[in-house]
Amino acid sequence: MVTSSIDTDTFTGFVEAIARNLGDGAVSANGFAAQAFLSRSHFDRVIRATAGEPPATFQRRVLLERAAYQLATSRTGILDVALEAGYSSHEAFVRAFRRAYGVNPSEWRQSPRQIKLPTPNDVHFHPPGGLRLPTKTEITSMDLITRMVEHHVWLVGEMLDRATRLSDAQLDQQIDISVEDVDESPTLRWLLSRLVGQMNMWNNVIRDEDYDFAIEEHESVGSMKKRFATVGPDFLGEIREVVGGGRLDETFIDAHCTPVEVYTYGGMIAHVLNFAAFRRTLVLGAFASAGITDLGYGDPRKWVAEAA
Repeated sequence: MVTSSIDTDTFTGFVEAIARNLGDGAVSANGFAAQAFLSRSHFDRVIRATAGEPPATFQRRVLLERAAYQLATSRTGILDVALEAGYSSHEAFVRAFRRAYGVNPSEWRQSPRQIKLPTPNDVHFHPPGGLRLPTKTEITSMDLITRMVEHHVWLVGEMLDRATRLSDAQLDQQIDISVEDVDESPTLRWLLSRLVGQMNMWNNVIRDEDYDFAIEEHESVGSMKKRFATVGPDFLGEIREVVGGGRLDETFIDAHCTPVEVYTYGGMIAHVLNFAAFRRTLVLGAFASAGITDLGYGDPRKWVAEAA
């Protein structure tokens, strides 16, 4: 159904009202309809046509997403979370939460997952205390962040190719330059495996899957290349989608660490590029010592300039 600008404005105003009242339960649809000079039945039709779900369903889903976030990241009592989500009793909240997430709130708190619930409109609770609407603009110009991640993925692949020319002794020789509490006594083999593993790990976090660091223990270059063939494109594809959708401030949960951590995509990308740049520099220095110099310093300057 095609919606008018008035309908869109009504929906946007409704979303803004919900965002302002998060923590105070549901916004009165009757009250909001009156403020918008609409009958309740017409208001319901407008929201359903614009959002793809009735106003009550829309609110209930958003408030449940907020409740799921609270359960995962705070020690607020379940009854208090229920009341803030607009439920009058613990039992009613537990039933609604179980229908939405498949587990009771107490079980979710012990093992949380992604908080987003399925919706046709892509409007979700946005931690720590807002709502996120889908982007209305399309990015058409070269994006620096995407290009830097493209360069990183490309360079790791090139370094793995060069590593096949080296002996086990060269791969396992300790590299003297390191930063305390970052990479203690690294070897070329370990650095290469960690560069692949870093992308592998974050792919898994985004998909709410665990990552086994044991795979990085004395991993062969062949195994690294095989993993990289999948995790490199997957990681780059995720970043392109996030940047293209203007979602750098969108959050996701890592439920596999203790305590549970909440990240933004932008923060995750900055983290990856920061540590990757350090490790790539060590790898390229070790390559130079072994006579492999065709990758230079791994500087993304020319890579970015050529794209522009």
